[in-house]
Amino acid sequence: MATVALSVSTVKPLGDRVFVKVHEAEEKTAGGILLPDTAKEKPQIGEVVAVGPGKRNDDGSRQTMEVQIGDKVLYSKYAGTDIKLGSEEYVLLSEKDILATLA
Repeated sequence: MATVALSVSTVKPLGDRVFVKVHEAEEKTAGGILLPDTAKEKPQIGEVVAVGPGKRNDDGSRQTMEVQIGDKVLYSKYAGTDIKLGSEEYVLLSEKDILATLA
């Protein structure tokens, strides 16, 4: 069985998919209490590192993507597929699962 070495540069999303690097979960509460790994919430903010070519319309043309590489986005809590490359965590989402871009 052959193994495949994946990196961010080798992952190319298809259709209206977006590849997002997940931001770190909060280590402390607002009151300063340290959280164990089991109590941390899954982050919903990340940075777009790759985008697909866009969804196909009925006439065969591509719909342009609303997000671009480098955009910081807020996405649905349970959306997408979690992927771990090395020590970094990523999520592969459909564009419709992105709720907002952050300034």
